[in-house]
Amino acid sequence: MPLKSNTQSISTSPDATAPANTTAPSRRHPRRQFLKSAVVAGSAIAIPHIVSSTALGLGNSVVPSDRIVLGGIGIGNRGSYDLGCFLDQEDVQFVAVCDIKEKQRQAVKNRADLKYGNSDCDTYRDFRELLTRDDIDAVLIATGPNWHCTAASYAARAGKDMYCEKPCTKNISQSLLLAETMRRTGRIFQAGTQRRNLPHFAFACELARTGRLGKLRTIYAHPAGMTTKMSGWVAAEAEPPKEEVDWDMYLGPAAWRPYNKQLLDGFNFEKGGGLTGGGVLEWGSHCVDLCQWAANADNTAPIQYDAPDEKGELVATYADGVKLVIRNDGWLKLGSCPVRFEGDDGWIETGDSGKFVLSSPELLAGREVQEIGGYPATFHVRDFLDSVKTRSQPKANAEAACYSHITCHAANIAAFLNRTVKFDPVENVFIDDAEANRLRSEALREPWRI
Repeated sequence: MPLKSNTQSISTSPDATAPANTTAPSRRHPRRQFLKSAVVAGSAIAIPHIVSSTALGLGNSVVPSDRIVLGGIGIGNRGSYDLGCFLDQEDVQFVAVCDIKEKQRQAVKNRADLKYGNSDCDTYRDFRELLTRDDIDAVLIATGPNWHCTAASYAARAGKDMYCEKPCTKNISQSLLLAETMRRTGRIFQAGTQRRNLPHFAFACELARTGRLGKLRTIYAHPAGMTTKMSGWVAAEAEPPKEEVDWDMYLGPAAWRPYNKQLLDGFNFEKGGGLTGGGVLEWGSHCVDLCQWAANADNTAPIQYDAPDEKGELVATYADGVKLVIRNDGWLKLGSCPVRFEGDDGWIETGDSGKFVLSSPELLAGREVQEIGGYPATFHVRDFLDSVKTRSQPKANAEAACYSHITCHAANIAAFLNRTVKFDPVENVFIDDAEANRLRSEALREPWRI
């Protein structure tokens, strides 16, 4: 299905203000292709008489041509966890970190250097400098949500694949541009909705997708509240030295405002200026993403969104009549991020405990489903790395992320306006609703572009 953004507020033109040395080769994985070519060429390249077992990939090591060289952009709390999942993979070599905070840059460098027993991890304050490196294959983007889509677009144009934390976009227009950019550049994109790669969630979605529950009627997602509001303004404080905290780079594409530590460390501002994401976009995007997958809706979105009712439930309706109910209460005690799928012939509910409840044991059909408590990202990271090598799409690819985020953004708009809105998922606009359409996008602060 074609993606139509119908927006004029966000440019897709290259950033003319980027440093002169930020142009990266368009070819895919030049370093890895060179090494593989060298093996084929054989005698064309001089081989040293003594080659270490590590270089040959003996023991537990991985030959250089099979390694994925990784850089990190914005490695804070969540990014630190993600980085640990990457460092646990034997075929990953982490070589560089970019962060606007000096303490975080040094902390990540120290961690990488300790792992590899050297001092080779480079640090950057401007992510565009990191992206110029030909030796880096992929990047982990774990900045605040304000930066996710913009940084991902720069990475794609620099020829890098990326694992990007969520929320991946700030609005509907960014969601469309993200998917368009990845399709145009051919880059591998994995959204950080890691539950797609956990067995019990995947099993629940499979039952719904394949008709094992009968005709699907209702799917349920859990948000972290339904609050939506416009981002605010706080009093100015003394700005720290740029090397210590690069406030201008932290703001990036968001509307300018004076430095305040509350904004630096506060989560709400990181969504940027304009309408903040609310619980549906934050924690809830994990659950909505699973519901989209269960409903075979990775390339579409509901066509109607009703305002939250007196119980705080928001109902969205797909073109085929399936209802998406976003609710805080009424769940079985199966852990955080619960989802429930109901069809004519049965239902299943599951959550982060790793356990699930079925309407009938016959739905298991003799299968054993691994129960993994919590929500580890290890499987999701492995899916991404395998996709980088095979050039196949990961489970949380850009198209799926685009429409799961559109669903969240549209639900937030209905909640913010406190009324029903109708959406066209082909043209990707609200129908006869200028007020809602004004909330589809926001301008980016100069000089940033997507």
